[in-house]
Amino acid sequence: MRKARLAEDAWNGRDPARPALTCTEDFRGRHRAEFIGDRSSGRRPADPPGLSALGLRPLGRAARTTAKEMRPARAGAHPGCVTSNGATGDTPPQRHGATPAPPKGGGAVPGELELLLAEASVGAAEAVGGFAGGVYLPSGTTEGLLRLAVMAGLPTKLFRPWWRVHENRPFPVAAAHRTGRAVHLPDAEDAMRRFPQLMVSLPFPFSALYVPVVAGPERFGVLGVLRSPTPGRPVARGDRQRMQRAADRLAADLAALQDGGTAIVWDAEPLPVQLPSLTAPPVRIGHFDWDLDTGTVTGDEAFCRILGHTPADFPGTAEALAGRLAPEDAAGLRAVAGQTAAAGPTASRRIRLRGADGRAHLVELSGGPPRRAGAPDGPSVLHGSLVDLGPGPVLTESGDRLPRALLSLDRLGRVTHLNHTAETLIGRGRPELTGRVLWEALPWLADPAYEDHLRAALMSPAPVSFTARKDDDTWLEVGLYSGHDGVTVTLLPAEHPVGGRRARPPGAPVPGGPFAALTSQSTGLYRPVALAIALTEAVTARQVSAVVTDELLPAFGGRQLAIYLLHERHLFLAWETGFPQGFLDRFDGVGLDARLPGVETLTTGRPLFFESMEQLATAYPGIPLDAHVGARAFLPLIASGRPVGSCILGFDQPRAFGAEERTVLVALAGLIAQALERARRYDSESALARGLQDALLPHRLPVLDQVETVGRYLPGTQGMDVGGDWYDVVETGGRIALVIGDVQGHGVAAAATMGQIRSALRAFALSGPDPREVMGGTNRLLIDLDPGQFASCVYLLIDPVTGAVQAVRAGHPQPLLRHPDGRTEVLDLAGGVVLGVDPAAAYPVTELTLEPGAVLALYTDGLVEQAGADIDSGVERLRASLAGGEREPLAETANRLIREARQAEDRPDDIALLLATRWE
Repeated sequence: MRKARLAEDAWNGRDPARPALTCTEDFRGRHRAEFIGDRSSGRRPADPPGLSALGLRPLGRAARTTAKEMRPARAGAHPGCVTSNGATGDTPPQRHGATPAPPKGGGAVPGELELLLAEASVGAAEAVGGFAGGVYLPSGTTEGLLRLAVMAGLPTKLFRPWWRVHENRPFPVAAAHRTGRAVHLPDAEDAMRRFPQLMVSLPFPFSALYVPVVAGPERFGVLGVLRSPTPGRPVARGDRQRMQRAADRLAADLAALQDGGTAIVWDAEPLPVQLPSLTAPPVRIGHFDWDLDTGTVTGDEAFCRILGHTPADFPGTAEALAGRLAPEDAAGLRAVAGQTAAAGPTASRRIRLRGADGRAHLVELSGGPPRRAGAPDGPSVLHGSLVDLGPGPVLTESGDRLPRALLSLDRLGRVTHLNHTAETLIGRGRPELTGRVLWEALPWLADPAYEDHLRAALMSPAPVSFTARKDDDTWLEVGLYSGHDGVTVTLLPAEHPVGGRRARPPGAPVPGGPFAALTSQSTGLYRPVALAIALTEAVTARQVSAVVTDELLPAFGGRQLAIYLLHERHLFLAWETGFPQGFLDRFDGVGLDARLPGVETLTTGRPLFFESMEQLATAYPGIPLDAHVGARAFLPLIASGRPVGSCILGFDQPRAFGAEERTVLVALAGLIAQALERARRYDSESALARGLQDALLPHRLPVLDQVETVGRYLPGTQGMDVGGDWYDVVETGGRIALVIGDVQGHGVAAAATMGQIRSALRAFALSGPDPREVMGGTNRLLIDLDPGQFASCVYLLIDPVTGAVQAVRAGHPQPLLRHPDGRTEVLDLAGGVVLGVDPAAAYPVTELTLEPGAVLALYTDGLVEQAGADIDSGVERLRASLAGGEREPLAETANRLIREARQAEDRPDDIALLLATRWE
């Protein structure tokens, strides 16, 4: 590390004797501030001079620096990118929320959260041999949304469709976050079997490991690594353990950061991170001093090692130095030394030499003060640096001699080198391209048709080739050869793909490589298949529309979407996004005789494409427009020959709709229509089941002396099936029976079973007050009816005068009791098995007292269950919420508890709640 820093000093003309700070990595890939002191002593001072003045302190698990405390970015670093040895980009740190603006270049470094995520991504990828790593964090603005915060080893812009994943979607990162369990995919076959939607969107052979980042009850996000597949072999146990340790370390660091006041959320673009190089040779740098009068040469250990000596056996003479060089290089070195001495103390000269082993070296000579403590000084003494360059310059020169155009990219798509032929063929020079992302520097490569080829090269080591059209309408055959540290790009002039093709040089990849069947058709097939898979999981019309918004708009670069559904020969607006508020209201409920593109596309069955707003205005004079610039596509929604509605896609800029794109959009419209028709039928069936359930639930609860009861019911939002949750209050023999239960399953059958159990419990409660007999009789009756379902239940019998309570429980969640002083506890009722399983089941009675002012809370599991979280956490959350309503009316407490549950956008289960309180 000190040598690397001194190499930078040599190139930039800094004094290597001056103390310097750099950033290095420990064995886990973490960064720490390191002081480089006096090279001659080989010691690192315990308290580096200037450290506190610069505001720098060590960076580790116990103490992390803030963004202002980190050193400035290294000169020449790519803006907006974090490297393994530092960070660049002008993203301002934000301690609360950590939602930085996209970097624009500059010198500021990312904040604490960004650095933690970058280190974890790089460390995990290195630990398991991955070519990419990243971290997803929850959004701070959208419930249930995961956003890619950091991506290491891949260009972020090329993987934009995977920046956002909802935790309920069928992707491995969502499954890991939702369930709290790691997801390991060793190869494409296993991934296709478990997560087909992932493989449809990334149809390349790779392995993926996703581990949830969890610290206690906190779910921070997901750490993931992509690597080469291991067909037929599961992910090794050691790799699983290494990934888990990396996730655990990140979780601990994020927990500490959160305790310090930083919200662990992400709502910005992902931060790109460069991975450390595995193939680049180490750079060796040595320093020496040359007394021209005496011929004495003294150097440090690195200098001697580069020359093939040890410090002990190096003779220390100019002749010994010349003896390790080629004769012509030795003469050149002496000439450069003379020029440097004659030019004065401020001059410096460089010369490239070949060592005895054939490797290229760079020597820099200068006068002035010595660079090393204790080094000789004087007008005839030169100070030098010897840099072992490795094979880099030789390879560069070799590439420049080739007639084929060659470019080298790093893993983030940035151009690191191009030969002279490439400059000529592209028409752009090295200064203009070096350091820029290739497809951003060459807009003709940014065509979506080429994106899958670029992704294929980055995701798999197999060669990929395709034909691309430049902006001057000439064609190039592009070859991509990838490795861990980057991609080599070859360019050859090609004829139009419809005509003949130049002969392919030996060793060039067959166009498309092994992915020809996938990538050459992916533009036309990926989007329909991905949307079809997503639509199979959408049940309601709202879910269908949301899937279209999430899948269709980003795929085609659209910004506006509207869906109209047909009802009684009129089109009604069912979904919109991106349009000015209220703009589409004027078209809501239009008849089929209206001359509007959204109507005529349905009545004629033909899609309408307008490549500019001027075209739309010309075709439909006087039609209101929401913008003067853009493009529109109107698609008919027709399912099995039956009209369903119409779909409008809006684009911010004029665009041409190619023949293939039009075909894909029409195919997608057919899939959307079928999903909407299915959702409409489901709505009808659901309305029937809801009506049945509403008829079976009590419309009002009895008004009682000394006991007040409040019941609430909230249907689930996922799917259209109703649940079997119910509650009831029964007056029996001067006492009050409170009942709550949940039938297993959903749908009409569950609602019907719920009605039978409720009726049975009411009948048993009225005829026999013993809670054992009530629960046991209901259990046997349910078994005799044999509906194929079981149910959980709690039955409490309350004496309103004394407050004595007898309670029985059949596999149901424990009730809560809030005491008059506000103390709230989870009851511990003895229980038996659920109803409908064992005819000999016993249900023991638990006795307790309901004091005046105390509140009993009975509920079904939908109120406390949450995907990926332990049910005990949900019960504790409910207990705390109930305790917080000590002074409010009972009805307001029930409303508040239900209101908090309603905030969840997706609730997979129904919720029933019954509260009771007693007064004297």
